[in-house]
Amino acid sequence: MRIRQRLIAAGAALLAAAALVVAPATPASAATSTPVIFVHGFIGNSSNWTTALSVFRAGGFTRLYTYDYNWAGSNQISAAGLRDKVNQVKAQTGASKVAIVNHSMGGLVTRWYLEELGGSANVSHVASIAGANHGTTYAGACLINVSCIEMYPGSLFLLDLADGDETPGTAKYGTWYSACDGIIIPYTSTRLTGATNNNVLCETHLGFLTNTNVLTQIRSFIAA
Repeated sequence: MRIRQRLIAAGAALLAAAALVVAPATPASAATSTPVIFVHGFIGNSSNWTTALSVFRAGGFTRLYTYDYNWAGSNQISAAGLRDKVNQVKAQTGASKVAIVNHSMGGLVTRWYLEELGGSANVSHVASIAGANHGTTYAGACLINVSCIEMYPGSLFLLDLADGDETPGTAKYGTWYSACDGIIIPYTSTRLTGATNNNVLCETHLGFLTNTNVLTQIRSFIAA
């Protein structure tokens, strides 16, 4: 009888352990349930965010979206598309606000949406990675494209943005930039007045996209 009782107890323990293994993951916290939209840069697409998506999923984020747009066209049109994407994600998830993570020229798309299209009311966090937030002289190499004309320092597009608040609304803003960028010239163009501006030790423009340390910092920034 005692042996049988011990076997039953052992079996119950094994079943309990198995239940723990197959039990569904606990629901994401309020912070990690924030929808996050990733906005690529010039000559980019959603595949740029492969590493970032993995880092965010590892941190418990489940509502992750990418926004593809015509990088050769006007950033104003791309910003209008971002507005539509934000509205779509809000309707789909029921969230009142989303977070935006951008790279390179995606910074200008984001800025126009926030400052010129009233998007700041829909956004809780903005993380700009090597953003061309005040333009870059490197855009002189691609002035055949409207987007590059707008991205070149002194353009009418940038002058319009300069008239407004660089960090509008109640969203938290953060930027990550580096002297080794090589594409954003000057590299300090990424910084935004009113944001937490993070100087990263010698990272390249594209290297940011696979820098798990920086991406983890951004994940924590949005989850805070």
